[in-house]
Amino acid sequence: MNIGFMGLGKLGLPSALAIESKGYSVVGYDPDPKVKETLETKTLPYKEEGAQELLSKTNIKIVSVPDLVSSSDIIFVPIQTPHDPRYEGVTRIPKERVDFHYGFLKDGIKELSGQIENLGKDKVVIIISTVLPGTIRREILPLIGSHTKLCYNPFFIAMGTTIPDFLNPEFVLFGVQSHAAATMAEIFYTTIHDKPFYKTSIENAELIKVAYNTYIGMKIAFVNTLMEICHKSPGCNVDEVTSALKLATDRLISTRYLDAGMGDGGGCHPRDNIALSWLSRELNLSYDWFESVMMAREKQTEFLADLIMEKNVPGDTVYILGKSFKPETNITVGSPSILLKNILEERGVNVIMYDHLIDKFDLPDFQTGVYFIGTKHEEFASFSFPCGSTVIDPWGYVADNKKVTIIRIGRD
Repeated sequence: MNIGFMGLGKLGLPSALAIESKGYSVVGYDPDPKVKETLETKTLPYKEEGAQELLSKTNIKIVSVPDLVSSSDIIFVPIQTPHDPRYEGVTRIPKERVDFHYGFLKDGIKELSGQIENLGKDKVVIIISTVLPGTIRREILPLIGSHTKLCYNPFFIAMGTTIPDFLNPEFVLFGVQSHAAATMAEIFYTTIHDKPFYKTSIENAELIKVAYNTYIGMKIAFVNTLMEICHKSPGCNVDEVTSALKLATDRLISTRYLDAGMGDGGGCHPRDNIALSWLSRELNLSYDWFESVMMAREKQTEFLADLIMEKNVPGDTVYILGKSFKPETNITVGSPSILLKNILEERGVNVIMYDHLIDKFDLPDFQTGVYFIGTKHEEFASFSFPCGSTVIDPWGYVADNKKVTIIRIGRD
């Protein structure tokens, strides 16, 4: 079985490398010349766990769309469905709401299906892009021909850990339009792992994907509410509160996403909540839950900004350590620490951000002042803070240091 990818970006290429590592022949098409350069130089310009090692020995080739179609049994389509930059979670939420942008996906599917029809043979096409419920039926199915056997298979991965997440998922979600295609895909996945294969309608799968992502945002907003309560309530410690909740694995929760700190981020969570907020308004729901989650995230970031300003001398610089949306990656999409920077700058605060995985050759001139840990990189646990500085740590992990004042939010 040969595998093709219509798109080899930050989701497609790591996924293709993961599939190739299982012994499959993989080819791909991508119009971006930087992708071809990445494959030729075997150097990944972004940080992905395990990707560089697989890239160093890959045989994946960039081919034309006709060659992709003729040489592939299954074609994955990870074409981006971007949101307007205002809806990525690094700025305040605008009053209006918009759906994702589906133009790139529609163009790609139209071109791909046209080549499949030219070939005159059935091909399995699996869309993995994130879309809102009803999108594929409304926007995609009218574009495909009879030989395009379509299914919807959104991945539950996080940027930075795409490969291990793909190879070891909780389950595989599959929205079925063609049962023959679903059968072939299920056979394929049995060679990758032994996790459950959940088949349902395309509409259900569309909703399950964004519900999964927004549920994570809900958990993080909830635990950060507890952190704020603990910070304002003498005798309370957020880590002790959440350690108890983590024991309630039958009725409440797993232990994941229940550590207080910053809000959620990445290319899925903020934008999916805001998109579902738009859908809530389109459907005239009685209550826009998703807006509440994002407003909680924004208001919690304002609370952190308030705390910084309490400790900062007016006119001094505030240092935010960490730009990425989660530890040990250099990806900044949806970063809550960038949202914090933007809120502080709205208030006239001079902010310098530093992330060792991004600013390798641009080290600031660190001065005594207020330092905020925006990303829980290991590097910052024992960072050399200037003597006399105040360090605000929402994660509770910075090492003791007698030369500075450390505020472990909700843990004093």
